[in-house]
Amino acid sequence: MQNTSSQPSGAKPSAPVKPCACQSGRALRPLDLRPGRPPVSRTRYALVALLALGVWLAAYSAIAPLAHWLVFGLAGLNEGATAAAAEFFLYDTAKILLLLVLMVYVIAWLRAGLRTERVRDYLRGRGRGIGYLLGAGFGAVTPFCSCSSIPLFIGFTSARIPLGVTMAFLITSPLINEIAVVLLWGLLGWKFTFIYLAVGMAAGIAGGAIIDALKADRWLQPFLLDAASSPAGLRELSLYRAPDLRDRHAFALSETRQIFHRVWRWVIIGVGLGALLHGFVPEAWITDTLGQGQWWSVPLAVGVGIPLYTNVTGIVPVMESLLLKGLPLGTTLAFCMSTVAASLPEILMLKQVMRWQLLALFLGLLLVLFTLVGWLFNALPVTL
Repeated sequence: MQNTSSQPSGAKPSAPVKPCACQSGRALRPLDLRPGRPPVSRTRYALVALLALGVWLAAYSAIAPLAHWLVFGLAGLNEGATAAAAEFFLYDTAKILLLLVLMVYVIAWLRAGLRTERVRDYLRGRGRGIGYLLGAGFGAVTPFCSCSSIPLFIGFTSARIPLGVTMAFLITSPLINEIAVVLLWGLLGWKFTFIYLAVGMAAGIAGGAIIDALKADRWLQPFLLDAASSPAGLRELSLYRAPDLRDRHAFALSETRQIFHRVWRWVIIGVGLGALLHGFVPEAWITDTLGQGQWWSVPLAVGVGIPLYTNVTGIVPVMESLLLKGLPLGTTLAFCMSTVAASLPEILMLKQVMRWQLLALFLGLLLVLFTLVGWLFNALPVTL
């Protein structure tokens, strides 16, 4: 007698399972939830990753000599402001785009396998003060300029790290690095180096605490809020199984493509505007205008410094020159720190991830913090 309760081999079930809605969404398309997939070879994946990293390192190492050759060799420009601006544009554009690809991919890959909720919950609770210190400390050991810090800022925010901790990193990262410490110590002495480090760390911690106190994360752009609240595909994937190498790569690649597509134009525009300003602000004008010691000279120094674009290594010789020409210590600190901590290119790029309220708050915090630093050190009898 035939068993009618069972179905013939290979027949479709009478009540087919409706596929998960996440499988039909565009953002989740790279994630393959089908059972029985062949496993990914870890050895092959590691070899491909090492090869890709080698290509990235080779490209990153070639940026500086290539930019120099294009400007002075191929284009035949002579030394001067125009050549410096052109070399600056080529070098920084390529550097930031390469960093954007690497940092966003790596952080997204880690997000796919780590339980970032635990980190988030710890930093939101009793460890918040420690979080600000860790964010500022991590910024201090990363050798990034104001624009190069943005890829990590995007990755941390997408990973649901509290905005205040991420902002502490964003403020401190361009202000401090190991090379700057060595240069400061050699040119200006240990006292100025200690002052600079203390002020930079304090600015990052204070800025992060204020950002969290004002609950400013509501002013992030919607795509970052969506990524922070529900990483595309990961929650649905966890209902089936733990993410494997294929899933993590697909998720990281999708995140990298989306963010790169959103910000690459603004990287080029922002660095282009920064290059136009690079080298065209005369040092003599700064000392003549800001060296009179009036109260308004400090906020004016910060306001002049914010649009300019340089890194902390490049600003150290400028600090020495301004101090030797008689610019007060507080005014020098305020001007140089504002020049390093923010820039017009950074503002244009941050506008793609921040709403205008958060961007205005960020710039206002820098203006207030660095102005207070300048007034304080101008009032103290500090000698170098």
